[in-house]
Amino acid sequence: MSTAASLTVMARAEGCPFCSIAAGDIPAAIVRETELTVSFRDINPVAPTHVLVITREHYDDLADVAAEDPHAAAELVTEAAGVAADEGLVDSGWRLVSNTGEGAGQSVRHVHLHVLGGRALSWPPG
Repeated sequence: MSTAASLTVMARAEGCPFCSIAAGDIPAAIVRETELTVSFRDINPVAPTHVLVITREHYDDLADVAAEDPHAAAELVTEAAGVAADEGLVDSGWRLVSNTGEGAGQSVRHVHLHVLGGRALSWPPG
């Protein structure tokens, strides 16, 4: 895996913190990277394991990336599963969350998946 600084971000949105993390301009606790994605620890975790998986290219949300680049959408899910495996969550279970839109709790308009685990997660969420 390469460092974020050595890979090119194809499309960035002005002022987007996740675009800046993907470009290496804002430091983050990176746990995995691919050519299309960056995975890093959430700065406000809600579980012992709380990792965000983002695309390097800017898409507002999961619906946008699925419509515009299905390969990148699939890579997000593949990387989330890789994070769960790396973090030792496969046997105990883990949750994958994508908030789309302000009403669902999306606070950063850049597609991202939350990988949550390391404790019992109740249902229904939120």
